[in-house]
Amino acid sequence: MVMVVDSGAGVPAAQPALAPAPSLRKNPTVNSETYDAVVIGCGPGGSSAATFLARAGKRVLVLEKEIFPRFHIGESLLPCNMTIFREMGVLPALEAAGFPRKFGARFDLCNGTLGTRFAFRHGKYNREPEAIQVERAVFDHILLKHARATGADIREGWTVAKYATDADGVNLEASGPDGQTHQFRAAYLIDASGRGNLTGNQEGLRVTHPSHKKLAVFGHFTGVRRDDGEANSDIIIVRLPDKWFWLIPISAEKTSVGLVIDKDEFAQEKGTPQEIFDRWVESASAVKDRMLNARRVNETRTTSDFSYYNRRLVGDRLLRVGDAAGFMDPIFSAGVFLAMWSGKLAAETVEGAIAAGQPGGRRFRAYEKRVKKGLMYYWRMVENFYTTPFMELFLRPTERYNLFSAVIGVLAGEVEGSWALRWRMELFFLFVKIQARWPMSPRINFLPIVIVAKNPPACPPQA
Repeated sequence: MVMVVDSGAGVPAAQPALAPAPSLRKNPTVNSETYDAVVIGCGPGGSSAATFLARAGKRVLVLEKEIFPRFHIGESLLPCNMTIFREMGVLPALEAAGFPRKFGARFDLCNGTLGTRFAFRHGKYNREPEAIQVERAVFDHILLKHARATGADIREGWTVAKYATDADGVNLEASGPDGQTHQFRAAYLIDASGRGNLTGNQEGLRVTHPSHKKLAVFGHFTGVRRDDGEANSDIIIVRLPDKWFWLIPISAEKTSVGLVIDKDEFAQEKGTPQEIFDRWVESASAVKDRMLNARRVNETRTTSDFSYYNRRLVGDRLLRVGDAAGFMDPIFSAGVFLAMWSGKLAAETVEGAIAAGQPGGRRFRAYEKRVKKGLMYYWRMVENFYTTPFMELFLRPTERYNLFSAVIGVLAGEVEGSWALRWRMELFFLFVKIQARWPMSPRINFLPIVIVAKNPPACPPQA
């Protein structure tokens, strides 16, 4: 019987059987549609997994629903991405693309009264001193082409309908650009389908964080004022009482600007998404001052920004990577890094399983443990970001106990950092708890909120 793995409630969920496909182990030369691994999706996580598998000499197929290049949000990367780029061999192509170099991250209050820049080169616990900011249509296409050049069989315009596992492998059913249904067979499956969450949804594993149902409204602009010198290409995060803006330089002229807001609050706002976005820009002087000469160069877009996780990240012969494992509010720009990091881990895990002739077992459990730990590492930061005590300490960092360096390490992507980094972050979060009751740092003030019928609360002008 063909069956998907445990649904999370302890009861296996029956899965309709696909057309029988010969086992890889019994007859590895059956036909050209048989692979060591199939990867669903060719975003950063899928490209990473495919590249590492292909470089290891594995026969890997990637089924990507879209035709690249295609638009995608999530343009700010972390320094630890650079290590993965080098290991993939794709760094020269990315450097040739001329993406802005990111040397730090700036966080400001909406009223402009307080702000802090975190320069990566000042961190004592991060390996890399810089990252890049990217236009995702270009960046993702470079990764796809690199995976293909490395030897992965990448097919664009393919939609996976369902999958099922048996004792020897995985069957997939997918439709191609011709609209016809095709069968594929692999020893292992890597789900990099992003927020489409194909296998997690099929198994009913997705759990949405009830307090983080957000929506992002954003666009690309020219003429946005940037800081001088090394900080010219920094990401800027502007914190409002219960929402935030991002400003990300993605080329010499173009800046991505977006607002993350509670979806219910957005639904109650009057006007089009562009009008709502413009009103909130007007309300926050730290954003408005940078947008005085800005000109929109594309349409205003919206996307759901719900934080969620899957109750399990692995199954029999199945690994989930990136947003197909879990997605969180993108405050700290960790999404692309976590996708590529988990994609690399998934490839290494599959390599080990192939060598051992195992369906998964302890290797898959070890993968799940590492990725869950990485997700929780940033989820803790996200949860705290929306609290005032966290911001009071975060925006007034101290080098006492090297806490400032530890925070920089997290912002750089040191998801598996040294003990020296980890205990300092535990101390930082202890201080956040203390700050909530007994202030160690001066209180911050978002200043009076005035509710106006058609307009959002207005932050007073910058002092």
